This record gives sequence, C-alpha cells and structure tokens, in this order.
Amino acid sequence: MHQPPSPPVLYSFDSTNELTEKLADFIVKAQTEAVSKKGRFTVALSGGSLPKQLNKLIDNPAVKWDRWQVFFADERCVPLDDDDSNYNLCQKELFSKVPIPEQNIHPIDVSLLDDLEELADAYEKALISEFAQKDSARFPVFDLILLGIGPDGHTCSLFPDHELLTEEDRWVAYIENSPKPPPRRITLTFPVLNHSLRVVFVAAGESKAEILSTILDNPEAGLPASRVKPSHPGQVYWYVDNAASAKVKYQKSEYRL
Repeated sequence: MHQPPSPPVLYSFDSTNELTEKLADFIVKAQTEAVSKKGRFTVALSGGSLPKQLNKLIDNPAVKWDRWQVFFADERCVPLDDDDSNYNLCQKELFSKVPIPEQNIHPIDVSLLDDLEELADAYEKALISEFAQKDSARFPVFDLILLGIGPDGHTCSLFPDHELLTEEDRWVAYIENSPKPPPRRITLTFPVLNHSLRVVFVAAGESKAEILSTILDNPEAGLPASRVKPSHPGQVYWYVDNAASAKVKYQKSEYRL
C-alpha cells in the first residue's frame, strides 16, 4: 500500500555559494548510497540556471562519474548544439569539465526531430532499457531528479493548466505548444517525477521569491511544481537561498545531510 508523500524539506542558505556547496554534498551522498546498493547512479537533469549550480561537483574527488547514468528531465526539440538545448547547456557547464563517459549521457535522438511522438517514444525506450530490465518497476525510479522552477510555477516542461498535467501512463510526453519558447519539447511526466527517490528543486535570487511562496505556502493552487510529490520513500527537497525564500512562510528545516 502506498504511503502518503512526505512534506517537502526546505533548506535555505545565506548565499548561492553555500547553496551550491551543500547541493554538491547532497548529490555525492545520494550517489554513494546508490552505487553501494546497485552499482550505478541514475540522475535526470534540467536546464535553465541548474547546470551552473552544479559547479561544485567538477573537482570533487568523491564523484564517481563512471557510475552516473544521466538523462534529461525535459528537452527542447532542437539540435544538440543549439543554444536552446538543455544537453548543450549541461555539456558546456558540466560534462565538458568532468570525466563522465559519453555513453553514460542520454540525449534525445535528433534524427527524430520532425516527429515529436516518435522522439518521445524513443526517449521512453532509452529509459526502459536503463530501468525496466534492471528494476522491473511500473515507472522508472530515479535516484535523483534535479529541477528548477519557472516564474509561472512550471517545472520540466509541465506548464500550468496544460493537458500534460493529467498524463498518467506515459513516461515521456511531447508538447508542441509550450507557452515559453521554443514551443516543441519533450518532458518526463508526473508519474516519473513522483516515483523518484529524491527530487531536488534548486532556486536562487529574489526573482524566485514570489513563486516560491505560492508553491510552498499555497500548494492547493495546483502549480506544476507543487504537484511533485513522490510517494514514500521518495522525498522532495528545496535547496534555495535566503533571497528566494524571503516571502515563504513554510517551515524551513535545519540543514543536515
């Protein structure tokens, strides 16, 4: 029987530098646990400001890059060297600076850009080959999904009031009418997000203060980021700085790894 989701854990730090240091510590701990249990660490990354916030991993000797399997929480349906590509952003900010084997990174198949349904299906098949044969679960169970939030409360490419919010079966869905450019994208769905062992939202700066308050203090508004609630033993964490959490009434947790 599914236990109800645990409430989010909110950690707020004095500076972005402290936030990124503590985030790196958390990621390394999650990696170490996953590798000791099953020999690999499955991660989904998003774009935006997130790849830059992983900079404290770059020279960290505790990171076992050869054990990482990296997927994308969402991706813009553009060539991999396009400025809009999340893969490209992660490549510039992270992958090009660390010894991660190329075969451990799973970008979209750009030969399928003309057919979004086929592109989403192919990405789902890549997930199936990584997860279904090894874990035999109905949905993939990521060790860690790292997400950002948009000013409208969207996360991944799951936007407010969009029909994708009700998707219950597919692991990967496509969207042709994203309210934020570029319009064509693929995204992990809520069932995947909500089967993850850990979801970490990262938000920094006063521009996030208003939306962070709505997401955490008013979850019944139903913004996409508020709907990320992994079932037990999964857990949502918020790693934010004090500028982002300035308007939040939700109880902050004392930081502990």
